[in-house]
Amino acid sequence: MIQRFIELGEGYSDIYELLEIAKANKHRLMHFMALHTEINKRSVTSLVVVLKPTDPGNFQPLYVCREGIPNPHVTKNKRFELFEKLASEYRKEIIQFDVKPSTDFSEKELFYQYIIGILRLNHYIAPLQ
Repeated sequence: MIQRFIELGEGYSDIYELLEIAKANKHRLMHFMALHTEINKRSVTSLVVVLKPTDPGNFQPLYVCREGIPNPHVTKNKRFELFEKLASEYRKEIIQFDVKPSTDFSEKELFYQYIIGILRLNHYIAPLQ
């Protein structure tokens, strides 16, 4: 199975695209996630929509708006509220983790491999096959 992050942006206007992807693929929705971190003393959050793997093809996309949303536990914000509302509409709980920031990695792909490892270890996505 191929699991890959598809980055839409940092969560400004592209958050609306993330929400539309979830709505258009409601039959494939697996998880809504919020990954919290700190960058330059700012608490930020990445929002992720995980879809079920394609059949055929075994490709599992994880759509992400990376580190552009203020952490909702520190600063209430409309963008997170929209994400929360949609998750609630689809009766999905938002899975939340504290993670290292992407700036701790020399390449963005290493950051995404780190996150995929966490998700596999916690059985939110299928293990490496």
